[in-house]
Amino acid sequence: MDLAPDLQLPSIPEVTLRALEACQRDESYRTISEIVSVDTALVSRVLALVNSALYRPETPIKSVEQALLRLGIRRFHTLLLTAALRQLLFELGGDEWQQLRDFWRHSLTTALTARALATLTRYQEPDEAFMLGMLHNIGELIAVKTLTPEAQEYYISHQPEVAAQLVTTWGLGAMAADAMRYQQALPNELRDASHLVKLISLSTRLALSDAAGIAAATTVFGLNEELTREINRRITHEVSSMAASLSIPLDDDYNGESATRKLKQTILQQAIANQALGLADLQGPVHQVLSETVNSLTLITGLPALCFGHTDDSLVLLSGTAGDTPQFALSAQSGGSVLTEAFTSGQPVSLGTRTPTVLDRQLLSLLRSPSLLAVPVVAGNERPGVFALGTDNENLQTTTELALLFTHQLSTILVERAAEPQPSQTDEIQQELARQHLRSQIHEVSNPLTIIRQYIYQLRNRLDDTEVQQDLDVIGDELDRAGDLLLNMSHNDNAPDETGTTELNTELKDLARILEDSLFSDGSRSLDVLLCDHPTTLAIDAAPLRQIIINLVRNAAESLPEQGGEVLLRTAAPVWQNNRAWVELEITDTGKGIPDQIRASLFSPVATTKGSGHSGLGLSIVKQLIDDMEGIIACRTGHEGTTFRMLLPAASDRKNQTD
Repeated sequence: MDLAPDLQLPSIPEVTLRALEACQRDESYRTISEIVSVDTALVSRVLALVNSALYRPETPIKSVEQALLRLGIRRFHTLLLTAALRQLLFELGGDEWQQLRDFWRHSLTTALTARALATLTRYQEPDEAFMLGMLHNIGELIAVKTLTPEAQEYYISHQPEVAAQLVTTWGLGAMAADAMRYQQALPNELRDASHLVKLISLSTRLALSDAAGIAAATTVFGLNEELTREINRRITHEVSSMAASLSIPLDDDYNGESATRKLKQTILQQAIANQALGLADLQGPVHQVLSETVNSLTLITGLPALCFGHTDDSLVLLSGTAGDTPQFALSAQSGGSVLTEAFTSGQPVSLGTRTPTVLDRQLLSLLRSPSLLAVPVVAGNERPGVFALGTDNENLQTTTELALLFTHQLSTILVERAAEPQPSQTDEIQQELARQHLRSQIHEVSNPLTIIRQYIYQLRNRLDDTEVQQDLDVIGDELDRAGDLLLNMSHNDNAPDETGTTELNTELKDLARILEDSLFSDGSRSLDVLLCDHPTTLAIDAAPLRQIIINLVRNAAESLPEQGGEVLLRTAAPVWQNNRAWVELEITDTGKGIPDQIRASLFSPVATTKGSGHSGLGLSIVKQLIDDMEGIIACRTGHEGTTFRMLLPAASDRKNQTD
């Protein structure tokens, strides 16, 4: 049977819900990918979409973590939302819920066993073994919602072929397809098979926890019985712990209806918050944006709301939906009221049964409501404002969830806006680069013109013929006019056309001259450039490359201590990794290193910490730009400084792929 690469398969709703919550809490890339990786339907959805024509990766994405790094948290979150919406279309009965739970337990047990065996036998990519363990019996999952008994029987009896076909479609490679295809081979047939094939086949047998699996471990990898049983016990305990953390019963009857209802509520809340924010004008200054969004908050909660902006250690009433908005300003320091406590703590605070302060009573009067909920807007380390909602305490939990969801998404938008480089600075540098590029070309043209002019002058002095002298004067005048035209062109701000390739060393030379004048002119700081001799032609346009370099060098310069320091730009080529040719760029500073609170979410948008380390504001943009060009970025940091290492796609690699 032919299978579409993007299958609609049922998930364990508890896993999907946990993954959405992790995205909403801005958990790390690793945490989110670990959650998604334990559900076969989500894994297949991610691999199918990220390797589709929509995203067009130059090399196939072979893991959930790679997919997440490629897409970024926001786009990955959207992918999860669409996958979750699909789950709502499945209406499973009692037996089907049991089948889904048993399938999940077996696939997870197989995956964890495959990873443990891969580590034990020193297979280079244990995460690959884990993922294939999750996918090995996908035919059984397809059969859960297949309508006809004949089709169900086909998918169950042809699981190896089904899994191999899908793995090939997703671009996971020939070895991965073979691991699926030969998963049911007899142990005696596997003695000289590839490492990955042996891992998956043995893992599927050990997941059954029977004597045949124990014996197969000795045949395939030479593992003794005691060690194999210990692996089984540890994996069984790990699966039980994970099930307990997700509230999935393994020994009693399982029904996912309750988790599905909560999942539906979460999806609706997120969709409503997104839609409401889309109705607001999110352009202009931050306070103007906050003023605009208070109407959207009332729209999704159905409650009157006030919006306070933070200015000069004061909270100023910006707008509201409860009638006329008076002029109202107060100290941002906590004085016991719901509003100031929420603002200073960064957490939502409800009036509840506490005795209201005078400020609480003033807000209750403005909102014309019996109770009050205050929800701050926390954008990184900044708190630009706080919302006050009039409530009745009856649906407080739902209201709080909606308000938190709304302010979180609003905060994400504000942080991303703050992370964008200042247009005036970027434009100025881009224009100066264009001018320098044009001037260098004009200089090359001007040199021969000067030589010709000198020869004409010497020739004229040797001739006595007046008419010939006059002709030479005309030629000289025309050369002077051409020179003037070139001089005027050298002041033209139009940038040269992009060709789709960029010479990294040339760009670094041009940028270094400008950045030295703007960031390293005080004498205490230095910018050094160490360029390799090998060509560094990249398969990317110049504009995004310049933005990456400018952001990282600016961050590096700002991290240097007041007494001075050094920023070093270094290139190396060619570099071979993952069977591809790259050009390496390292940007190193001698600053104090990146603070711990920034490292945890290094490439996520965060508020500035300028003066005590890298700001982090431009790093989310840098990461997205490098992802878009199919590059790789890594960071190492400590008390002696910070280094960002980038592998950028070499133009020679693209040519080889085309050939």
